[in-house]
Amino acid sequence: MSLEFNQDSPGLSDVPGFRVGAAGCDIRNKATDRLDLTLIVADRPCAAAGVFTTNDIKAAPVRFCQQVLAVSAGQIRGLVGNSGNANACTAAQGDADASAMAKLAAIAVGAPADAFLVCSTGRIGELLPMAKVAEGIKASAARLSREAAEGVRSAHAILTSDTRPKSVTARFVWEGKTITIAGIAKGAGMIEPNMATMLAFVCTDAAASPAELKTALKAASDQSFNCVSVDGDMSTNDTVLLLASGVSGVSVGASAPAALQALFQDALDKVCFALAEKIVGDGEKITKVVAVEIEGARTRADAEKVARAIGNSLLVKSSWFGEDPNWGRLADAAGYARTGLDEAKLDIYYDDVPAVLGGKPLPENKPQWKQVVKAARFAVRLKLNLGEAKFRLLAADLTDGYVNYNKSE
Repeated sequence: MSLEFNQDSPGLSDVPGFRVGAAGCDIRNKATDRLDLTLIVADRPCAAAGVFTTNDIKAAPVRFCQQVLAVSAGQIRGLVGNSGNANACTAAQGDADASAMAKLAAIAVGAPADAFLVCSTGRIGELLPMAKVAEGIKASAARLSREAAEGVRSAHAILTSDTRPKSVTARFVWEGKTITIAGIAKGAGMIEPNMATMLAFVCTDAAASPAELKTALKAASDQSFNCVSVDGDMSTNDTVLLLASGVSGVSVGASAPAALQALFQDALDKVCFALAEKIVGDGEKITKVVAVEIEGARTRADAEKVARAIGNSLLVKSSWFGEDPNWGRLADAAGYARTGLDEAKLDIYYDDVPAVLGGKPLPENKPQWKQVVKAARFAVRLKLNLGEAKFRLLAADLTDGYVNYNKSE
């Protein structure tokens, strides 16, 4: 069965069983009407799951979501998200503010107080302007709809340094019934998931238990959000949430036919991967998106170590910006991942053009390497020839624009 996929959809308004609303309440204190708060509301209690940052310092909304999902994952009515303030490193007041946001959202839509999740993104270390947040929640609730235009507004409301919204929708048909999965995301800087300052909200009209959703979401995240890096910095707020309304009447859980489970997982994987790719493509002041592809490692963990060593190397990232095919930096970074490489077995390629085969340099191919690295997107491939495991990381270059943008706030 074919999968219908829209790379630039309105977002969550596409999913039956959900309404969205967004507003601008000047959380940044810039005296502008920029959209900075969104509500995503299920028509009825739904199942939910999440994956979160592994940073030891977790923002108050992250801790709040983890607590709610531990108790009420099968009775979620929606989420409230804001940009402009991360509500991170804000001590007890931050926890109180996250809880207050959930209660305000619940009151605004007539839901139980423990039925809302909370996500925040933005500057770390400042308290939320709760009076403004309260007004933003009321304004967002007043705009709740299934209209595509409001879906687009919702995708805009969670952006920080992003230059554009990120939204996708996938649909497939099972026994005459259409199943929809849609997602929105934000993220441009502080991106090094094992989860990044990224947020992603995914909704579906399929039915599944919270535990089944968690399994599916983790599998999808491990192949997407956890396989990208812009600058190597892991955030305090990284969150991916998956909500399932069940209004399609199709269960994709453990009791469903294997073919249906596979279709759902494939659609979810594609939604998450597309959002992750959009995040890297919108990295702060980048000029290159580079696929670091490691093959022939002993284990997947080894392949990932090598890929991240390369993708996060300042020397490597700088050479990408300079359009310099300096494969020696690739080899060096691969080696200091310390996975037990054998130089005599190492192959390095730019796209499909070999730079090194069996540890032997091929300088005669340099004109072709130089042509590859001029492209906005290309791949560096390392074949370690030690086993069968592989890993693919989407990374970005390091530009002077990135440094200038981040040297002060």
